[in-house]
Amino acid sequence: MGHNGTATVIENVWIEPSDGCRLAAKLWLPPGAEHEAVPAVLEYIPYRKRDAKAGRDSAIHGYFAAHGYAAVRVDLRGSGDSEGVLRDEYLQQELDDGLQVLR
Repeated sequence: MGHNGTATVIENVWIEPSDGCRLAAKLWLPPGAEHEAVPAVLEYIPYRKRDAKAGRDSAIHGYFAAHGYAAVRVDLRGSGDSEGVLRDEYLQQELDDGLQVLR
C-alpha cells in the first residue's frame, strides 16, 4: 500500500466471486475512505492492470481519488493477475463476476 498524492493506492486486492476464482484489483482510495463509505468508480476490463495502461490508470484513478471517489481497476477472469480462463467477450460468466464485484 502506498500514497499517490492524496490517494492511498493498494496495488493488489483479491475479490473472490462465489465460485472461488479470485479476481485481481487495484484500488485508489480518497482520504477518509478507511473510516466512511465513499462513492466508487469501477473499471472492469480485460486489459491487465500492470501493463502499458498503468500510467494512464494512475493519472485517471488518482484524479478520482483526489476528488473523493474510490477507484477500482479489476482484471477480468483469466486476464492480468486474475485467476481463471478468459474464454470470450461478454459471456454470462463475465457479467456474473462483474455483479459480484459490485456487491
